[in-house]
Amino acid sequence: MSFKVFLKLAEIQTKIASFFPFLIGALFVTYRYQSFDWRNTLIFFVALLLFDLTTTVINNYMDYKKASSEQYRREHNIISQESIPLPLVRLTIMTMLIISTGLGIWLVYRTDLLVLFIGMLSFAIGIFYTFGPIPLSRMPLGEVFSGVTMGFGIIFLTIYINAYTEGIANLSFGAGIAQLNVNLLLLLEIALVSLPSVLTISNLMLANNICDLEEDIKNHRFTLPYYIGKKNAVYLFNLLYILVILSIIVAVALDIYPVVLLGIVLIIFPLFKNIKAFNKEQIKHKTFSVAVKNLVLINGAIVVLLSIALLWM
Repeated sequence: MSFKVFLKLAEIQTKIASFFPFLIGALFVTYRYQSFDWRNTLIFFVALLLFDLTTTVINNYMDYKKASSEQYRREHNIISQESIPLPLVRLTIMTMLIISTGLGIWLVYRTDLLVLFIGMLSFAIGIFYTFGPIPLSRMPLGEVFSGVTMGFGIIFLTIYINAYTEGIANLSFGAGIAQLNVNLLLLLEIALVSLPSVLTISNLMLANNICDLEEDIKNHRFTLPYYIGKKNAVYLFNLLYILVILSIIVAVALDIYPVVLLGIVLIIFPLFKNIKAFNKEQIKHKTFSVAVKNLVLINGAIVVLLSIALLWM
């Protein structure tokens, strides 16, 4: 396939959802621990990007295989629209998976075994998110798995590969015994820092599932909005953004984030203007972009404000 078709198959425009957590993790570890290993960071970024592309191609492949009708494939699936041969799709998946796995193993060699454990867990969630008889994306837990894996997982790993000697956590083996030591305060600190990314990524999935609710039911996808109802799903969409702002204020109050992060209040007006547009109507081609805009707005503001804090240092 052409490179242009590959980018469409891998939905390159959606990778911003993993790029922001990576940037926030890199900036925060530099601010918090004054530690940054560009080699580890580069290896992780390439492995992360390749695996993210892989999971998206798997998602499109499984949607093609599980489509309820040929009409649905023609209207909604890039493989059918671009007439991409299925063996080529499978080869693309395997190639990217092998390369990202190799890079992950190299990163483990450069750091420690905890990276292997978390990497394997993330790989499993990423693959079974769209693959298997009952993919996670077709269950009411899709928002949780996508938000936590990408929002928290990427930020934690970005911080850890740069500061694994700082006592955040350690996994060791000896005499047939595995021992995991975790500094709970530092872990909770990272969890709080990652919360805006977790919630905005979860809302990206939630907005998609709200907009696609009727179509998903026809195609045997029973996501969270199906179980809690469209009205409650929209309420939840609003609540998560409120929690985002509150989590940043709490992080500043606890001296985890620098005071400059209170500048996040400057985005409240455009943020809620976007939310109001989504509350009015939930139509994929009209208002799904609200979740994308809010993700960029919130995470972009955090990146800018953290960058300012680093310049002050």
